[in-house]
Amino acid sequence: MVQQHPPIRTFHPRRGRMSSRHADAHAELWPRLGLTVEDGDRSPLDLGRLFGRAAPVVLEIGFGMGDTTAAMAAADPGRDYLGIEVHTPGIGNLLALAGELGLTNVRVARGDAMELVHRLAPGSLDAVHIFFPDPWPKARHHKRRLVRPGNVALLRERLRPGGVLHCATDWPHYAEAMAETLDADPGLERLDGSRGDRPETKFERRGVVAGRPIADLRYRRTARR
Repeated sequence: MVQQHPPIRTFHPRRGRMSSRHADAHAELWPRLGLTVEDGDRSPLDLGRLFGRAAPVVLEIGFGMGDTTAAMAAADPGRDYLGIEVHTPGIGNLLALAGELGLTNVRVARGDAMELVHRLAPGSLDAVHIFFPDPWPKARHHKRRLVRPGNVALLRERLRPGGVLHCATDWPHYAEAMAETLDADPGLERLDGSRGDRPETKFERRGVVAGRPIADLRYRRTARR
């Protein structure tokens, strides 16, 4: 019998306590907007059924408190935004923002992002956003970084030809490692280093104040792969 090993986590499990605002939003909106991702579940996820329409889908991995996801979804009603996070207060906050802003193009997933990606059909995503992921700065933890070759290949396969993978970080060494990994993928081509339509976040502003440079790495899936 082949022993099954648990997946290598790219995140710190973070529960935290929800405020009453977050808890109320979770109780009201999770049944309609929420998705629980289970380890090992490989059942195909029908994005059209999840959102109730056929539209381009953006996957945001690790949305934090959800302010960026909500802002981008509000400004981009023609696309649907699927955000995944493990931080309980962040999940509650994005649900609260979706309710307060009347967003119908947002869905909120809880669990391991790469487990979710395995359930998506190839070519089903218009864009993937990975904004300020855990840098796992210690060398012995680099295997836990989200942006590594195997994960990038899987994410690229889920993008449609022409779809964009957009990463951002305020850790220069991680930015270098990201660029090396992304440049090496044969099915991605680098775009300019602009932030595109990514709004500035509170987390990002703290990094700037601390003197850390912000790196945006944007890549397009080519038609070759």
